[in-house]
Amino acid sequence: MKRLAFSGLIMVLIVMATSCSQKGKLDKQIKDLEEEIFSVTDQAINTEKTAQLVDAYIAYADAYPGDKKAPEYLFNAGNVAMNLLDPKKAIAVFDRILQDYPDYERIPHCLFLKAFINENQMNQLGQAEMLYREFLQKYPGHEFADDAELSLKNLGKSPEELLEQFQQAASADSLQ
Repeated sequence: MKRLAFSGLIMVLIVMATSCSQKGKLDKQIKDLEEEIFSVTDQAINTEKTAQLVDAYIAYADAYPGDKKAPEYLFNAGNVAMNLLDPKKAIAVFDRILQDYPDYERIPHCLFLKAFINENQMNQLGQAEMLYREFLQKYPGHEFADDAELSLKNLGKSPEELLEQFQQAASADSLQ
């Protein structure tokens, strides 16, 4: 019986060591990709490496969903995907954070960014409006509340319309 218990303990230790080793490798891969991508300031972004980084962030969260880094890595994945103009992937990642990590400190950011992506990258103005309103209802005092209100006010307006509106406001201010 002792032999069986000892064998079981050895198996548990081997599995734990392998798991920690895999976790360390994945974390190192992420750090190496981040360093390679974000340390370059005067060159074009390597979209292949950046896509690999997004996949690595997601793989880490898939493998270690309870780890404290998981929601942060997912947030980074969503942010990078958004900047790579992969709005569907970005929204899917932000949705995952909203669902799986409701206590994560950047939940308001995820909701706001979903609205922003719907407005600016997917031209889904109805969805964007709904999300901005949800954001304002849930987080009226958040640092992005003014941005959400401004986005709602200008939703659907072309850059030309916004410029004209700005110029009219500036000339009205100068007359006063």
